[in-house]
Amino acid sequence: MSTDPRRVEVHPGREVVVEFDPELTFECVDDCTWCCHHGVLLYDRDLIELAARATLAETTTEFRGEKFVTREPKGREGHVAEDGEACAFLREDGLCALHLEHDWKPTRCSVFPLGVWRDAGELHVGVRDSAREHCEGLGVSDRRVIDNLEAFLPELLWDLENPDSDREL
Repeated sequence: MSTDPRRVEVHPGREVVVEFDPELTFECVDDCTWCCHHGVLLYDRDLIELAARATLAETTTEFRGEKFVTREPKGREGHVAEDGEACAFLREDGLCALHLEHDWKPTRCSVFPLGVWRDAGELHVGVRDSAREHCEGLGVSDRRVIDNLEAFLPELLWDLENPDSDREL
């Protein structure tokens, strides 16, 4: 299994340098919610989309000059961060209100468990180190990530000056 970087066209005219094993599979698993424990960075287009679905003043916060989805105390033991908090849109049943009720996800949620960054002007994608440690959905299905990159990588990533997905609240 080769992990040599390879260029893949994800959207017409939009290539990404893939830096993970092409045999990698991923599928969200029931009751995991690990990716919801951290602040979700919101890009400008995400803010516009979120404003159509929620009150920004109640559901966003600013940290180091960037907007994030607010984290709040949750009662789901084992499905929250060490501080007892998770994304404001994580419902008590462990599902995402934005995804289920509005058929939409912020860009960062679509990207997970992948990490995205720019190097020498090119967009690169790999698996986040934290996902390798905690994400239960890696390697549990037949859904190859490389065959489904358009689902993980919204087109707006190519337009961002800094799409680095390793920033957290």
